[in-house]
Amino acid sequence: MDTSQDIGVPGGAELLAFSDAVIGPDAGALDTARSALAAALGPYSVSGAASIAANFSKNDRIANGCGIPVDPMALKASVDIREQLGLNEFRSAINTFRHYTE
Repeated sequence: MDTSQDIGVPGGAELLAFSDAVIGPDAGALDTARSALAAALGPYSVSGAASIAANFSKNDRIANGCGIPVDPMALKASVDIREQLGLNEFRSAINTFRHYTE
């Protein structure tokens, strides 16, 4: 994630830093990002941003569990990364490959 972007909203830099930290492994960076976000937009912004991140993760897991396939455009664009990460070996990958071939 490019956290140097100007996304044009109040607290944008802090939101990007929080987004980057919430998916990363560094608990200290997440604590720093939470504090910066609360300072920029207030304490409720932290729970709001965390809720959005959690909801996205939930929706992704539900789609995966329901067997919703990856769309052809995303399938084509992700060939290299799926290979590097071994994603084609996940059991749920069959949901995509039974509908589409590469």
